[in-house]
Amino acid sequence: MKLELDWSAYDAYGQGDAYAAIPAAGEGFGKAAALCIGSRQCQRKAADKGVMCPSFRITGEDRHSTRARAAVLREALDGKLGDGPFQQAQLAEAMSLCVACKGCKRECPNGVDMAALRAETLAQRWRRQPPPLRTRLFARLPRWLPHLKRLRPLLALRDRLPGAAWAGERLLGIAARRRLPRPAARSFLSNPPMRLEPVEPLREVVLLVDCFSNHLEPNIARAALDVLQAARYRVHLLQPTDGGAPLCCGRTAWSAGLIDEARGHARRLVAALAPHLAAGRPVIGLEPSCLSMLRDEVGMLGLEAEPVQALMKQSLMLEEFLARELDAKRLVLPVKPLAGAAPTRVHVHGHCHQKAHGTLKALRKLLGKMPGLRVEWIESSCCGMAGSFGYEAEHYGHSMAMAELSLLPAVRAAAPEDLILASGTSCRQQIRDGAGRESLHLAELLQAALTVPPASPPTRAPLPKGTPATRPSRQEAATQEG
Repeated sequence: MKLELDWSAYDAYGQGDAYAAIPAAGEGFGKAAALCIGSRQCQRKAADKGVMCPSFRITGEDRHSTRARAAVLREALDGKLGDGPFQQAQLAEAMSLCVACKGCKRECPNGVDMAALRAETLAQRWRRQPPPLRTRLFARLPRWLPHLKRLRPLLALRDRLPGAAWAGERLLGIAARRRLPRPAARSFLSNPPMRLEPVEPLREVVLLVDCFSNHLEPNIARAALDVLQAARYRVHLLQPTDGGAPLCCGRTAWSAGLIDEARGHARRLVAALAPHLAAGRPVIGLEPSCLSMLRDEVGMLGLEAEPVQALMKQSLMLEEFLARELDAKRLVLPVKPLAGAAPTRVHVHGHCHQKAHGTLKALRKLLGKMPGLRVEWIESSCCGMAGSFGYEAEHYGHSMAMAELSLLPAVRAAAPEDLILASGTSCRQQIRDGAGRESLHLAELLQAALTVPPASPPTRAPLPKGTPATRPSRQEAATQEG
């Protein structure tokens, strides 16, 4: 079979009893599935700590666990599902509730990467049948976002006009009970704020403004720029070198199994980053799922090895970069308490990919150095939104069930004056829809604490006082902009 991803990293696997069940077909793909030896660590109870496996946590059924998915995939590669195994309902059902949280890659004793196995499985399915319209719409969101700002009134009408959302659910399968995000009037990169170069910059960095921060929440990109400049870094904003569409890491296409499209996005991004990577500049990201793409999945797309290896090494979340600078005694971020003498309580929800890549330790260290903060960590699994998963009508109930395990109860229990911190755009959407609370990105929290005036005014000041649910949402503020 022709594989869509590069599974050569698994070529050396297969020695010993633990890997006795390697499928007959699939080569490295099959060996990656055979990493699962049925230890059932993915079948922990909802009360246990950790991420995996979110779908098993809500159903309690073996078939919705990493173990069962790997077993069905091995059967498919062994020919036990008949001809065209990737079109079989049994395999589709096994993968249907996988939210690609990457918890298994970190928490499974053998590091089974079900998120990557799922992407290849979908890609194999689309080789014989065209992906559904909804799949293509979500996968190509980066292409649509620059044009969707013209449709903001229609998107708003969909959420207000009785019956419109339900009609959309019947037509496209997008959950009627889910609010749609609305693009800002102006994207961040279409009109970036004036940048004040530090007189004596500590070093040069690249700020990777992802599609979501660029088009949906430009205030987050503004906040990150303000923070990095206040800390005396010279910031490069990445733009395409070919004069084409805004850059994208390929995450949405990868998640949908459209690997060729993901590869095309990643190739453009690597080309634009090439001079910065050669210069050794850190690439700082804001969206955990996009940074995960650059540190992990990009290595399976078959691109030129040298720049990809550099990208995987030099890509950092904002908190990782600042924590490393703190350890190196270079960080000079001028911050003050948010609320004077009284401490501000902040409840922190970690994105699954932050947990998978171990970046929460950096966030813990950074927040621990912030004056006047009292940090409470929400012990939770996946928020349940998982990109497009929470928008899919058939998965809306599963999405909310995942959130109700621990995240939403913890948010509702927070005092009105407390802050909620969540780095993932999907997580913030789930908190907004499920608990009626606004949550902040780390960049916004740091921006609010700066003692120096920001170079660009924030769209919405994240003040610690007042009921968060009564303030305009980040998307509403962006909609009102301009």
